[in-house]
Amino acid sequence: MQLRRRQLPLFLSILAALFLFGTGAFAEDWKLTGTGTRVKTVVLVDVNVYQISHFIKGAVEKSKKAVIDADIDKKFEWTMKRDVDHEKVVQTLRDAFAMNGYADKGKIDKFLAAFSRELKENSKISIVYDAAKKSTTVTVGGGGSATVEGVDFMKGVWAIWFGKIDQPKLGDALISKL
Repeated sequence: MQLRRRQLPLFLSILAALFLFGTGAFAEDWKLTGTGTRVKTVVLVDVNVYQISHFIKGAVEKSKKAVIDADIDKKFEWTMKRDVDHEKVVQTLRDAFAMNGYADKGKIDKFLAAFSRELKENSKISIVYDAAKKSTTVTVGGGGSATVEGVDFMKGVWAIWFGKIDQPKLGDALISKL
């Protein structure tokens, strides 16, 4: 097949577009749904514990329940605002799972094993749900990581911030941009 000089730019443009499409360059980007700060009151003083942002790929109704139930790619990103002992974080997360009725001890233990060290100020934590694989992965900067299978577990994790929580305004902030 011979290309004429006028056809070559069009051919190269099509070839480039096919390459970019094949590499995922046209894949949907993460959409920030909101950011908030977890606060702990210590002797009548509010102390920032971590800043957290929530992202999705796709669309979801603007409700906490809809975000929990959505079987789409989604993630949380935290940045620690102070040092917190890993045992305190683990217990707080255990309590949050219990408060929201999630009780699969094996899955919870696997997830919490990633929190193996003290979380230092400016440490980063990410929790990512992969809808295609039906798995939730937690990665703790300076700590470990774990991947837990199941839509049930994802819903249990997302309920920590969008379900029953002692700071409901945090959940509101995390969907404020939906």
